[in-house]
This record gives sequence, C-alpha cells and structure tokens, in this order.
Amino acid sequence: MRPYIYITRKLPADIVQVLHDHYEVGMWDKEDVPVPKDVLLKEVKRADALLTMLSDKIDSEVLEASERLKVVANFAVGFNNIDIKAATERGIAVCNTPDVLTDTTADLTFSLLLATARRIVEAAEYIKKDLWKGSSPLFFAGHDIHHKTIGIVGMGRIGETVAKRATGFDMNILYHNRTRKLEAERELGVQYSPFNDLVKQSDFIVCLTPLTDETENLFTREVFQQMKPSAIFVNVSRGPVVDEKALYQALVEGEIAGAGLDVFEVEPINASHPLLQLSNVVAIPHIGSSTIDTRITMMNLCIDNIMQVLAGKEPKTIVNKDWQTVIK
Repeated sequence: MRPYIYITRKLPADIVQVLHDHYEVGMWDKEDVPVPKDVLLKEVKRADALLTMLSDKIDSEVLEASERLKVVANFAVGFNNIDIKAATERGIAVCNTPDVLTDTTADLTFSLLLATARRIVEAAEYIKKDLWKGSSPLFFAGHDIHHKTIGIVGMGRIGETVAKRATGFDMNILYHNRTRKLEAERELGVQYSPFNDLVKQSDFIVCLTPLTDETENLFTREVFQQMKPSAIFVNVSRGPVVDEKALYQALVEGEIAGAGLDVFEVEPINASHPLLQLSNVVAIPHIGSSTIDTRITMMNLCIDNIMQVLAGKEPKTIVNKDWQTVIK
C-alpha cells in the first residue's frame, strides 16, 4: 500500500504532481478556507504525512488520532500551530520553511513601514474617491524614514535583512534579541538595546519576534505609552505578540502616530475590527511571504521534506532535531 499524504489547503496541480507519482494524495479542495477539524481528524488517522498551513492547529488531539503519521511539513517559518513536544514523543518529524522567505518578508516589512509612514494607502483611497480638489502645505504630510531610528524587536534572519534595507535609508538601527548578534553589529552597524530603551528611542518599532510564552502580549499599553508620540509600530511577526486593545487605545489617544499590521490576534480579521476603522492603520492580510516565486519555493520545500522523511532520510529543514522515526 502506498503511503498517504494529506494536504490541508488546495495547491496547484503541477506542484503536487510529484507526490501523485509516488504516493496516494488527499487534499482539501479550498484555497482560502482552513480544513475543518473533523475532516483533519479523519484524514490524519490514515496519513503518513501532513502538509499543513500555519492556520491549522496540529495539537495533541490531532496527533493522537494518527496511526502512522511520520512527518508534518508546515508551510511557514513559524510552527506555533503544532504541538512540538507531542510530535517528538511520537517520533513525528516537524518541518518548516526557513530561509527561503527571508528576503521576501523583509521587503514586505519595509513596504509596510513606508506605506504607514508616508500615508500611502490613505492617500490612494482619497484620490480614488474623487476627493482631491486641491492641496495645502501639510496635505497628507507623513513621516520621513531616512536618518530616523528604527528599532527591530527580534533579530533573526528576517530582522537582519530588514536592517540591511534600513541601511539604504541611512537609518540609525537598534535591535533587541534574546542573544546579541555580534556579527550583525560588526557588518551592519546595528546596536543592541534593552527592550524598554529601544521602544523609547525608536521612531519606527518593527516587531519580528517569534511567538513564545515570553513574547505573548509583549506590546502592552504600558509599552506603547513609552513610545514617542510620533512613533510608528509595525508588526510582521504574530498577532498575539500585541495586545490589540492596548494598541487601539494608543492610536486613538495619540500615544503613537500609526501602525502597519500584517498579522492579528485572530485571523482572518473581521472588517468591523476597531483597528480597521482608524485612518492611521495600514492593515494587510498576513501576506509577508506572499510572492509567486517564494510561495512556490515553500511548497516545493514542504514536498521535499515529506519525501525525505518517507524515504527514511533526514529532511532538509527539521524543527524537532531530536525526533526519531517510529514505525507505526
């Protein structure tokens, strides 16, 4: 009997053809709707491999329902949707897609910073509504980026790449991370800063930290109140890193100038969400890595990882390095 692979979101036929050539393949038939939990529980029961999205919760219930699962290939760098401990205990390899989306996400991060600072979305909507009848000295005046201070919270691969982009704008670059990045300090001229100092000194605070127990609700009302009134906050990491009610209050009260958001506490976000009612918020639907080239590369990496594990080999990008293959 050929191994069975279940894919939790509809992918292009030409991408998954290589799997059809070697395995039995099942796939959820919708591109933008998560697979229902009951369907996932049914499919995982006979699956040898799962190709999952960040929005799929692969918890202990799902893992316990599996009878021969060997690998979960997550279509993302993050893996907070997967119970890593439970997977490792069952000898299930968990794979992700690091590196391949670094530049793409850094580009998006800086685009969001620029769009928020220069009020691009607000101005574009203004002209589309045929409201442009004239100008004034401060007509849609935004904030300069060049020569300003950017504070990067989370100096991983993407953070370092954002810092490279910032050097092109002659920015003063601060960063906060669990560990010092001495090589980045030497090569990019970035400066390590304690978290509280960074939020006080920065004109732009960019959040790129992973979601952990320590970083959940890292950005509270107290933190926003420490920022400059002219500061702009950008989040391209995970929604729960931010207390959204606190962010809303900070924006309404003028404690910060604006926010650029690619991620939210609950996704997809509803159009009635209070943050979406504010003109000084630029909100986009979690598209940090969404270019055709990068997404196809991510798909292929997931497929490569699955094929490696099912062939009894080490996958290219493993999260739980202490996993052991278990024959079920």
